[in-house]
Amino acid sequence: MKQNTDRIIRLMEICGTHTHAIARAGLKQLLPADVRLLSGPGCPVCVTPPEAIDALAALSHRPGLILCTYGDMLRVPGTSPDISLLKEKSRGARVEMVFSPMDALAMAAAQPDKEVVFAGVGFETTSPGTLAAIRTAEERKIGNFSVFMLLRLVEPAVRALLADPDCQIDGFLCPGHVAVIIGAEGFRFLPEEYRLPAVISGFEPADIWPSLKELIRQVRENDPQLVNLYTRTVSAEGNALAKQLMEDMTCREGALWRGLGYIEGSALGLKSRYKDFDAAARYGIVLPDKSAPTACRCGDVICGKLSPEGCPFFGKVCTPDTPLGPCMVSSEGSCAAAYTYGNLI
Repeated sequence: MKQNTDRIIRLMEICGTHTHAIARAGLKQLLPADVRLLSGPGCPVCVTPPEAIDALAALSHRPGLILCTYGDMLRVPGTSPDISLLKEKSRGARVEMVFSPMDALAMAAAQPDKEVVFAGVGFETTSPGTLAAIRTAEERKIGNFSVFMLLRLVEPAVRALLADPDCQIDGFLCPGHVAVIIGAEGFRFLPEEYRLPAVISGFEPADIWPSLKELIRQVRENDPQLVNLYTRTVSAEGNALAKQLMEDMTCREGALWRGLGYIEGSALGLKSRYKDFDAAARYGIVLPDKSAPTACRCGDVICGKLSPEGCPFFGKVCTPDTPLGPCMVSSEGSCAAAYTYGNLI
């Protein structure tokens, strides 16, 4: 990891909810001139590679199949702007927006003559809910339900980011909702292994501002620590039941990430007992380990290498009405935040 020589302090928020909260409150304008905030790979929709969208789009046209997903996933383009789940729906595919995996499971129970697939995108925050739906399906013997596993882990992504020789990050604003599950100690590796400050924050401006001040203090005083400023919700060890569910039902697998490439051990796969509920195994889907180049620069944005405004397509070819990539689509996307609030720099 390169050391900064221009005395600019570069801090990265890993969470898309933080990105939008910072933009909405105009916090960047209040920072000292030598501090820059960067957006990281914290939006699960944004890190999903376009090849996964292609696979879901093709799957959605399978006769007798209902594909369920969160609303943010519907308009994300695949490897071509002509591919998205919303466009497949307009072409006759049965694609349904749901608010939770349990909604998809209820749809499967109500329509036993249909195959229902839930696109299980998310990080540690939503993984337990997806896994709980699979366990419930097993217990209730709902065999027409399966999950296309797109569940990712934060730590391997951060490590991959820091392994990039062009990476210039001086500290991390860590996602409070992920820490609720994995515990504050899940981010201990940042100060201990990388000598980088790490502050766990909530999502209100009153949470984020003191967290940024603490990060700046640590950088200026060369005092890297793990500090939990979201103690009303985050404990040191996290949610024991949720962690046990992930331990019991999943194994770590390699996966392709938008912007970061293929990362070993960065995804949750189902253990053999639950493979009947794995949509990729059920329908013979294998995702590649490399992405084809696309015009979209979302990969650079979520790696902190490019601001949304630095993309030549931002606000011109790429808008919320005509998005080139997920960062302009997702409610957690950096480009959507910049376009909506006009505060990102």
